[in-house]
Amino acid sequence: MHSRIEKFGLVSVGLLAGVIISLHFSAVADKDTELPLPVEELRSFSEVFGRIKSDYVEPVSDKKLITEAINGMLSGLDPHSAYLDADGFKELQAGTQGEFGGLGIEVGMEDGLVKVISPIEDTPAYNAGIKSGDLIIKLDDTLVKGLSLNDAVKRMRGKPGTSIVLTVVRKNEPKPMQITVTRAIIKVQSVKSKLVEPGYAFVRITQFQEHTGENLATALSNLSKQSSGNLKGLVLDLRNDPGGLLTGAVAVSAAFLPKDSLVVYTEGRTQDAKMRLSATPGDYLRGNGKTDYLKDLPASFKTVPMVVLVNGGSASASEIVAGALQDHKRAVVLGTQSFGKGSVQTILPLGNNTAIKLTTARYYTPSGRSIQAKGIVPDIVVEDPATAAMDSSFRLREADLDKHLSNGQGEEKSETISKPVKSQPKSKGDDGGKIEIAEFGAKNDYQLNQALNLLKGMDILRGK
Repeated sequence: MHSRIEKFGLVSVGLLAGVIISLHFSAVADKDTELPLPVEELRSFSEVFGRIKSDYVEPVSDKKLITEAINGMLSGLDPHSAYLDADGFKELQAGTQGEFGGLGIEVGMEDGLVKVISPIEDTPAYNAGIKSGDLIIKLDDTLVKGLSLNDAVKRMRGKPGTSIVLTVVRKNEPKPMQITVTRAIIKVQSVKSKLVEPGYAFVRITQFQEHTGENLATALSNLSKQSSGNLKGLVLDLRNDPGGLLTGAVAVSAAFLPKDSLVVYTEGRTQDAKMRLSATPGDYLRGNGKTDYLKDLPASFKTVPMVVLVNGGSASASEIVAGALQDHKRAVVLGTQSFGKGSVQTILPLGNNTAIKLTTARYYTPSGRSIQAKGIVPDIVVEDPATAAMDSSFRLREADLDKHLSNGQGEEKSETISKPVKSQPKSKGDDGGKIEIAEFGAKNDYQLNQALNLLKGMDILRGK
């Protein structure tokens, strides 16, 4: 029925304020699951529809009622299934190009309020000071309470150059804060890289996009030249990376894994929901006519000692990469437990340029671990001192979302245990009561420095 639908996989977390980042593969109805129509329930639906049409205080169009009914059916399933109107569907397709209009925040719904999962680096929201965990209670003069997540996201979208005032409730702040954010065409730089020390490379992926694999290949080639081909260690930073395209996750994994290594597989009810993706060109190029941009990478990147950094903002595609490198014992995962977005959303066009986003499968790491509502548990738990004192109940993860899909293996309990940090860096002029929050990749980035110390220790042991 949908065999000609273009395939691509959605692995983002929540909704992006300004865009829903997606990529889908086709889904075919499973004939074995067809059931008789629920006549009584349909009769009740018809009666409610008729009552609203005849008795509601104001006239309501059939289109509005049916659209809201579809919205209700999908939103009642899990936090990621949704109805996409023409605007949402158009932005979904544009968002994977790495350029879109909006504020640049990943959001979800909690107790009727919009909760910030993560601001995307180098976007208006990030630069304005929006932080993970912020609760948005007003959009300009409109209260968020009573709005659906889709309605709230639509209000945050707008013409680039226009501003919106977000009224935000933040942990440990005595009263709500008003933050003005100017909308913009958001261009996200997917891959950032540099040599942090002679022989030690730092690669940060902010989001998985259509060209992430190619950008990574270019970055790694440049790093190899800068180090004269003598890299001793590499840190792959996936902190606060909300995900993106599945093909990007497979490509990044393939850059560091032996050829044909299993990266991820999915399990669902339909045959099309069952996939196995490996470190092969066919699985990350997906037949788009591109040449294999990884084939000329130096062979040393398959063996160079690696540390992968993750935290509670690492979701979906990030978790696929971290899980694959961890299962194949290719890298040490360091940081804190990841978000736990391990479900597959299939985009099914409905006509009239609309579509539904439906959860159809779960992601599993090569060893068979379900990522959903569990995430990736680091090999070495290292809490950033800047957030170590934060109440653990304030950290939002997939398992905290209302109506979240279960893990499927009965494992959702967090395994990350935060321990008090005895020595914490101080900001200038600080009396010790405040902690400086470092930019990812900066010299005072605590988790990065711990990763470098680990790589240096590994280099010493390897020398012996």
